[in-house]
Formats: sequence, C-alpha cells, structure tokens
Amino acid sequence: MIFLVPFGVVCFILSLLGLRKPMSLAMYRIAQGWAKSIIVLIGCKFTIVGQENIPKKTGICFVSNHVGYFDIVLSLASFGRPFGFIAKRELMFIPFLNIWVWLLGGYFIDRKNLRKALRTINAGIERIKNGGAMVIFPEGTRSKGRGLLPFRSGSLKLATQARAPIVPVAITGSYDVFEKTGRAQAVPVRVVFSKPIETADLTPEQRKIHLSDQVHEIIEKALAAPMEGPVKELS
Repeated sequence: MIFLVPFGVVCFILSLLGLRKPMSLAMYRIAQGWAKSIIVLIGCKFTIVGQENIPKKTGICFVSNHVGYFDIVLSLASFGRPFGFIAKRELMFIPFLNIWVWLLGGYFIDRKNLRKALRTINAGIERIKNGGAMVIFPEGTRSKGRGLLPFRSGSLKLATQARAPIVPVAITGSYDVFEKTGRAQAVPVRVVFSKPIETADLTPEQRKIHLSDQVHEIIEKALAAPMEGPVKELS
C-alpha cells in the first residue's frame, strides 16, 4: 500500500489543477512512470510479449486474467495507452485506495443493484465507443496463482455491446510479487498480448457462448507458455 502514496499525491495535485480526466493521456503517463519505477525498484524481470497486437487509436477492450493486486501495476506499465476498468464496489470504502482507483479512471460496480450495475457498464461501453480502452477481469476475483479460473457469465458484455475488438491478456507472476509471502519479491513477471478478436460481426450465439470459450482458451495457452520472450526495457 505504501507504494500507492507517491502516485496518489501527484495525481491529487494534478486533479486540483484541472488536469485529471480519467484516465487522460497525461495521467496515464504519470501512472505508467510510477508503475515502471515500482517494478524496477523491486527488481522484477519484466517480460512483455505481443505489444504490437494492441490497437493504438480505436476503442478496444482488454480481457485479462486476474492473478493478484500487482496486476494493475503491470497493466499500467505495459498497455501503452490510457484505459479504464471496473472495480468491485467494496473498494469504495477503503481509504486512499478508493481515490487511487478513481484517479486511474476506474468505475465501481454494485453487483447487488442491477440498475446501478448497468449504469456502470454503460459508462464503460461509452468510453470504448468514444475511442477509449477498458480492461475486464472476467474471472471476477483473483486467482492467487491457482491458474485461470472460469469466466463469470456475461462478463464480456462490455466488449460485445460496444462491438469492440478484444485483446486477450495473460499475466503471470504478479501474485508472487507481494501477496505470496507478504514481502516484495524480485520474481519474474510477464504480460502477453494476443491478437485482437473482432466482435462487431459476431452472431448473438457466438457472443453468448463461443466468444467466452475462445478468449479463455487463448489466455490459458498463453499462461502455459514458458516464461520467455522479448524483454521490454523500462525506460
């Protein structure tokens, strides 16, 4: 949690100056620099594979596995463009972390209130339609290194309703950085971006049944690959 403080202070100052547009390019660059600094400080060997598969301008939806809390740090360091994400409502009540999520362009979702949940999803859809990016963690919870969990039903609606390309993302090693031992560990971490999957022309059946299985299989294969690939310098 202590690593959140410097980033949060800078973002708060910028928000007072009117530079906070969740997540603006300026805010993302600050967040990206913070994330890279944390990775370097801990000493993790960070491997990024397939970054060329990320569309640079069009609206997209990253669909990623959720290993641990360090996922967001790796995402900020590697995605290369501003993005929003949907966080569980419970995080709203954690001091400082709630502000941090808000500054990063996160949307809090109340799964127990259908109307509010739909409003949150619609906000994410509009962001994508306007050319932005969103990231989804369809497992709905952290796997804590237990492998890829089943996707929750309807978890890809954000992408399909926006008719946006999906970029499957496979994160490896993030749980081992902090949560496994309770201390920072210089372990190897990796983010793999697979080729985009177009959703605009899918039939309702393909969207409801086959798409989720397809994305799950792609991420699962990427996670099973050896921890190797081109290393992206954190500069």
